[in-house]
Amino acid sequence: MIDAYEDPGTPDRRGGWRYLAWLVGRQWPRCLAGSVLASTWMVLLAATPYLMARAVDHGLEPGDMGALAGWTGALVGVGAVNAWLGMLRHRTMTLVRMDANFRTVKVVVGHATRLGAALRGQVGTGEVVTIGVGDVQTISTSLTAVGPGIGAVVAYGAVGGLMLSVSTRLALVVLIGVPVLGVLLGPLMGRLQGRETEYREGQAVLTARIGDLAGGLRVLNGLGGKSLVADAFRRDSERLRERGYRVGAVTSWIQALGVGLPVLFLALVTWLGARLAAEGRISVGELVSVYGYVVALGWPVAFLIEMGHQLSRGVVAARRVVAFLRLEPEPDTGTRDAPAEPSALYDPASGVRVLPGRLTALAGSRPTDAAEVLDRLGRYTPSDATWGDVPLSDIPLPQIRSRILVAEAEADLFAGPLRNVVGDQDTPPLRGAGNCATSHDAPAPAGRHTGAVSDAHLTQAIHAAAAEDIIRTLPDGLDSQVAAQASDLSGGQRQRIRLTRALLTAPEVLLAVEPTSALDAHTEATVAARLRDARDGRTTVVASTSPLVLDRADTVVYLVDGKAAATGAHRELLTTEPGYRALVARDEEVVR
Repeated sequence: MIDAYEDPGTPDRRGGWRYLAWLVGRQWPRCLAGSVLASTWMVLLAATPYLMARAVDHGLEPGDMGALAGWTGALVGVGAVNAWLGMLRHRTMTLVRMDANFRTVKVVVGHATRLGAALRGQVGTGEVVTIGVGDVQTISTSLTAVGPGIGAVVAYGAVGGLMLSVSTRLALVVLIGVPVLGVLLGPLMGRLQGRETEYREGQAVLTARIGDLAGGLRVLNGLGGKSLVADAFRRDSERLRERGYRVGAVTSWIQALGVGLPVLFLALVTWLGARLAAEGRISVGELVSVYGYVVALGWPVAFLIEMGHQLSRGVVAARRVVAFLRLEPEPDTGTRDAPAEPSALYDPASGVRVLPGRLTALAGSRPTDAAEVLDRLGRYTPSDATWGDVPLSDIPLPQIRSRILVAEAEADLFAGPLRNVVGDQDTPPLRGAGNCATSHDAPAPAGRHTGAVSDAHLTQAIHAAAAEDIIRTLPDGLDSQVAAQASDLSGGQRQRIRLTRALLTAPEVLLAVEPTSALDAHTEATVAARLRDARDGRTTVVASTSPLVLDRADTVVYLVDGKAAATGAHRELLTTEPGYRALVARDEEVVR
């Protein structure tokens, strides 16, 4: 079994078939063992009628009870061995399936981690979910057909050889009939791949729509748009259902022909055997063996058809995984070191200059303007932004990620104990010297941590984010389990948990997008005051239009159409900038 932390290897991204071959190659001893076990198991199934024929011809017909007992004992022994081999075969192929499952999960998650912030810009959430929920399972299931499929070919040849000893005509029917079945089913397999591809694409779109609908349900209710989105979702669901019916139609034909054609083929073999026995060209025991061979041949024929069906579906899923693995992160061509000392950040596109060691607030007439500035200053989007006198694009990305943190308003929260959700590595104090080298482009998978956060640092961060009441209300405090995306907490609680996590990393530069937008006025005022104290002496930029936050900032930059229109203290801008005053007037009385 693949270890949870073992390197899964470098996948073959040249195509779906090559990816499946890579999965087989990574565990070839196990696949080989499964093939040998399946081959032996199926050949012994064919050996059963052979032994039965010997018991009839050499024991039962001449009345030799000793020979009959001997052949019967051999028959029982072969049956017992075959039952044991069947269990080993099933267990081995289960291990093959689980290895392929875990290995694919690891390469997909690892690649998503490497893509980091570039992931959302290149592929939709629905696509990633579809790969994780459906395609991984389909790929792993398709590999379980490898061992039985090879065994079916071996058993098919063995049965043909055994029937050759009975009758050349019967052997030719067997050896020619199965390839004819493959020719008849081949076009349906190709059609299934096309239908399956269409269905998977529609499934990804619908999954993304579900995520968008669930995430914005409250907003939609407030705006009265829930029914419109529900109608669109219903139409998409109906289209996906029709595609599912088309996939099911092809699958049903494959399964029907897979069952019906072998029955007709085997009926022909049985009829020919009976004719030969009636003509006296084969013995009664050989006729019995022909019936047994016909029954034994049903297994390899069924496995061959099943292998074709599973591999057709598996290659479609593998192509989607390969397409995801071909996505590339933003190239990092930086060759210059970041400034050794705290330095100013400057965004020429907006004219925003952030001085080191100060709390700067960005208040934009459009909510997205400030967030776009922070994305440029954090190098999440290409720009001409500089850090000191060095362009951000010239600095290696790991240096930027280790010192500059962009804390998004909707940053992901993993499921698990709250203690692990807010911090998963050793972290320096909130105040004082030291940097935390962590990559917020590539968060570590949930459940795997590089160290432990000290209680003192965690308490500091919780206090700074005014999150003490959250801890008190949870049944087990910091050890309480939190659902994925903290869906079991309120919007304001999630926001404070995210802020706690951001503060706990203690970055040299913190760029926070609307960190208090979901809080009530009292809690927001508390967070604003504590945030200033917790980040004293460090560079902090907050995108917000809340007067409670703006009043605590050393410098406020007023943005109009994405450009810095005015810079100064909050109360100064209230006096000198009518547009700024109108922007924040909704809560002006709270400040006074």
